[in-house]
Amino acid sequence: MNCIIVDDDKLSCKILEGYVNKSSSLSLVGTFSDSLEARDVVTKRKDIDLIILDILMPEMNGFDFIGSLDFPPNIIIVSSAEEFAVRAFDFNVVDYLLKPVSYGRFCKAIDKTIRYFVRKEVTNSGDEEIFIKKGSSLVKLKLRDIIYIEALENYVTLTTKDDKFTIHFTMKAIENQLPSGVFIRVHRSFIINKSMIQAIKENALDLNVGSSLKSIPVGKSFRDSLLNDINVMAR
Repeated sequence: MNCIIVDDDKLSCKILEGYVNKSSSLSLVGTFSDSLEARDVVTKRKDIDLIILDILMPEMNGFDFIGSLDFPPNIIIVSSAEEFAVRAFDFNVVDYLLKPVSYGRFCKAIDKTIRYFVRKEVTNSGDEEIFIKKGSSLVKLKLRDIIYIEALENYVTLTTKDDKFTIHFTMKAIENQLPSGVFIRVHRSFIINKSMIQAIKENALDLNVGSSLKSIPVGKSFRDSLLNDINVMAR
């Protein structure tokens, strides 16, 4: 996995760089003491798989950094502050390490990341099945049968050809659980099944929903990623 370190603590960076260089699973792309510079690199490059990130950073703290990314990669938090741990997992981070970080604890976090990373890579067909609560029952649903997902404050609604399911989930969390080969985020409030796209317009797209079409808005910051993804699929 290609990774970067974002931390303004020089000693911490030196230790983490040593740990990364010991790991055959990691390739260090860069170390940044400036979170804005790191963000610029992450948004321009599409091959960053892991960010080892401090919370207390100048200019932009770790939470703002993650929140500013449309498609954040795997995140491991390193921090001297224990009180941010609960909030960190609301951002779907893989792990939270307290400074000073031991090599053993670092290895454990990387092993966990690799398992998660591999799972995301191999489960890309949409044939995976999930169970969603509806009333007092659990209903089995194949991921590929989901046409689109819409954010509703702290909930999301999953729409299929025949039904809708509302679950307590954040948009970021569900986006990270979905296979990227099937789904793509096109708006702050919408994730769509790429196979259901009928037409792409200037600021919207049409999805096949049974016998009708559903118009979904496309955010400006998501349009380029969508078109690049479609181009890749078409080749």
